[in-house]
Amino acid sequence: MTTTTYTVNGMTCGHCVSSVSSEIGKLGGVSNVEVDLATGAVTVTSDQPFDDDAVRAAVDEAGYDVAR
Repeated sequence: MTTTTYTVNGMTCGHCVSSVSSEIGKLGGVSNVEVDLATGAVTVTSDQPFDDDAVRAAVDEAGYDVAR
């Protein structure tokens, strides 16, 4: 199992959290997505290794940016 935490900029509400969670959750192998709105922390758990670029693209699709 792999767990990685990202910082996502621009989330301000529950809808933002839902959008980011939904897009990342569509990625193959992702078993859990936890989003902390207050800090922007997004923790992704996967049962297989996943590509950071895919996570960044999913966050972008939701309309937000992963901090560099």
